Amino acid sequence: MRKDIRTVTVGVDGSRAGLDAADWAAREAERRRLTLRLLHAGGESTASVPVPGSGLGPPPVPGAAPGSVPRPRARGARTRPALEQPAVPARELQRGILDRAAVRLSYAHPTLQIAARRTDTPALPALLEAATESETVVLGSRGFSGFTGFLVGSVALAVTADAACPVVLVRAGELPPDERVPEERVPDERVPDDAGGDTTSPARTPYLPVVLGLDLEEPADELIGYAFDAAGVRAAPLHVVHAWTLPPLREGAGGAGEPGDTAAQQDARERFLAAALGPWRHKFPQTEVSEEVVYGHAGHHLLKASTRAGLLVVGRSVAGTGLGRAAHSLVHHSTCPVAVVPHD
Repeated sequence: MRKDIRTVTVGVDGSRAGLDAADWAAREAERRRLTLRLLHAGGESTASVPVPGSGLGPPPVPGAAPGSVPRPRARGARTRPALEQPAVPARELQRGILDRAAVRLSYAHPTLQIAARRTDTPALPALLEAATESETVVLGSRGFSGFTGFLVGSVALAVTADAACPVVLVRAGELPPDERVPEERVPDERVPDDAGGDTTSPARTPYLPVVLGLDLEEPADELIGYAFDAAGVRAAPLHVVHAWTLPPLREGAGGAGEPGDTAAQQDARERFLAAALGPWRHKFPQTEVSEEVVYGHAGHHLLKASTRAGLLVVGRSVAGTGLGRAAHSLVHHSTCPVAVVPHD
């Protein structure tokens, strides 16, 4: 693909989590009017799994609602004994995975430009290379595992920690309604019918807020701009959260770390946050912005905010090594997709 074509790239591996991530990536590409690129990387020389069992389900069901990827039908309790399947060359298996994903996404998103690419390069270097020519890279998690949160694979974590562009991690099971306000919270729209009476036409519900976690020590333009843009393309409100704590007290030392300073610190940070967001409010006048300065650890407050969000946006300094503690916790425990944005 030419580097002058702006894309959203999603890693496709044939899993249900990968397909859910691909569907989210397709919706994001539509919102941003970009090309969606499906990327399948790596693979062995042969595979004993038949192509029809790639996990992508049956062909599209006629009459299914646009904008959602059809799910495979539930299997009955009684099944025939499994037949031994011949080994399938990895290249053929990968081509089948990509073709099936492209067909389903084309059906759900008929106006979307989709390109598919297969490479023998291992997944990590292939995704990092793709990140250099993408607007966003989207990857899936493996599902929820109780106390440990969502299982994020080592490749996804490594890509998130080192990619040149924003990386969005999408939890397994993420569906289109999950990023919108629940219907019961949106009043019905009444429109007159042909006979002059009123009939209820269910409105397409608005998007849930985009939440931005902002460190005022590093209020990077790349991070703030991504969050405002994400809220803008969704016509969604933007909620900006800044969490702070006092430095630990040193024995025999007074001053900045004393509890009596919290009120002054709170006021100063609220003013600093308002100043940092001022130019962006002017650039995105249609975006409703709310600000929250809270005392405590960022991970705790952002996880709480993610339960009411459609997208959580956090930053990653390219000068650092890997993800910070808060970002690492969020990609495992956030209940909504998490965008990790690299910045200087």
